[in-house]
Amino acid sequence: MLTLPLTIIALLVSDASATPTRQPRGISLDLHRRVQSRSVEELGVWAKNHREGLAAKYGGRTTTRKRSTGTNLLVNQGGDSSFYGSLAIGTPPVAFDVILDTGSADLWVAGSTCTRGCSSTPTFDVSASSTFTNKSTPFSIVYGSGDASGALASDTVQMAGFSVSNQVFAVCDEVSSNLLTSPVSGLLGLAWDSIAASRATPFAQTLATGNSWDSPVMAFQLTRFLNQSRTGESQAGGSFTMGFVNSTLYTGDIEFINMPTSTNSYWILPIKAMTVQGSSITVPSGSDAYAAIDTGTTLIGGPPDQIANVYAQIPNSQPGTGDLEGYYMYPCDTSVTVTFSFGGKSWAVSPADFEVQEVSRGMCMGGLFSLSTGDSAPSWIVGDTFLKNVYSVFRFNPPSVGFAALSGYSLSMNGNLDLAVPSATIGSVSAFATAGGSSNRNSDAAVSLRTPSLISTIAMMSLWAILAN
Repeated sequence: MLTLPLTIIALLVSDASATPTRQPRGISLDLHRRVQSRSVEELGVWAKNHREGLAAKYGGRTTTRKRSTGTNLLVNQGGDSSFYGSLAIGTPPVAFDVILDTGSADLWVAGSTCTRGCSSTPTFDVSASSTFTNKSTPFSIVYGSGDASGALASDTVQMAGFSVSNQVFAVCDEVSSNLLTSPVSGLLGLAWDSIAASRATPFAQTLATGNSWDSPVMAFQLTRFLNQSRTGESQAGGSFTMGFVNSTLYTGDIEFINMPTSTNSYWILPIKAMTVQGSSITVPSGSDAYAAIDTGTTLIGGPPDQIANVYAQIPNSQPGTGDLEGYYMYPCDTSVTVTFSFGGKSWAVSPADFEVQEVSRGMCMGGLFSLSTGDSAPSWIVGDTFLKNVYSVFRFNPPSVGFAALSGYSLSMNGNLDLAVPSATIGSVSAFATAGGSSNRNSDAAVSLRTPSLISTIAMMSLWAILAN
C-alpha cells in the first residue's frame, strides 16, 4: 500500500542440478518487505489511515528492434505492509528504493529540498544530474497511507536493465510523515497513463508499448512474513519481472482474464465468485463487481454490504469501533479461508494472510475491510493479502491480468529469515527507450544483479529449489 504501496519482483535463476538452458537476458532487482511490531493502538491508527487514505486514492480522481527482459528483486517492508524495489535516476545515475504500485501511475521521489516527511530517507539532488530538466509544474497525489507534493521534472530513469530518457516524474518537497520509511525514497506507479496525476506516460507503459520487452508483461511474486515473531524491519520480498514471466516462481498455467473496460486505467478484473469457509457469497454483476489489482495496497477493501456478508460466515465475528471502524474482528482460533474467482479458477487467501493481528484477548482483525470508492473507481481493491498467494502477471497487450499457483521454491521463501535482503544498486543497461519515443537494445551490454551477487543468489536459489523438492 502505500499501504499500499505497495511493492515487488522476479529473479533470473537456474537449478544447479539441471542442464543449463538459455534464459532471457536481463537484470535482477530484489523486493524488500518492511516489518513493524504494532501495539493495538498503533494498529488502530494505521488501520484508520489505511482505510481513509485508500478511499482518497480511489475517490474518483480525474484522472522491429530486438527486445529484452529484466528482474527487480524486492524487499518486504514492515511485516508485509509494503514491497519495494530499486531504480536509478539521473546522469550519473543514483539508485533509490521505491514502492512498486500497480494501483497508481506516477513516479516520484523525495528531493534534497524536501522539508516534510523525508528527513530519514535518501533524497534526489537535482543539481547533481546533467540530464535533469525542471518542468516547474506543480504536482500532488494521494495514496492509501499519505500524500506527496512537489514539481514535475524529467530525467533518465533506469530499472532492471532498462533505461528511459526524458521520463517525466515528480520531485517532492512535502511528504506525509507516515508515507516513507527509510530507505524508501518514493513510489513507482505501474498502472496506465489515464490515471496519472502528471499526465505522463508511466515508465513501464513506455517500455511495454515501445517494444523494449520480449513480451508486454510484468509479474510479481511476493513473500509472506506476517505474524512471524522474529521478522525484521526488512526481509526478502520476492521479485518483479519486466518483459517475461519466470517459470521458476509458478507452477501450472497462468489464467489470464481480459480487463472488462474499454479505457485502460487501473488494472481491473471482475470478481465472478467468492467463498468464505466454503460458503458462496453473492457477488453483484457488471461494474459493481470490478476490482483493482493493487500491489500498493496491503489489505483487501470492498463494499460495506459485501464485507458484512463475508464476516457473517465467520462465527462470533464483530465489527470494529473507533479507529477500527470498517474492519471486523473474529476469534483468532478460527482458521478463515476466503477464495476469489475472476475467471474459471478459484484462488484462495491463506488463513495466515487473512489474520492481520490480535487486537484483544483471542480476537483478531481480518484482512478484508469495508471501503467506499468514488464513482469512477472500482468497488473492490485487491491488495497484497491476496497477491501473496499467487503469481500475478500484468499484460499490456491485450490488457489483462493473470494468476498462477506459486511454485515450491516461491513458497519456501515465506517466513525464511535466512534469505538475504537486497540493497539498491545500479546495474548495466541492456535496452534504451525515450519517453514518448522509440527503443533499442544494446546486445553487447552486460547486465548485472542487485546485491547479493549473481553467483550467491543463484547458489541460494538452487539450494532452496532442492529443499523445496
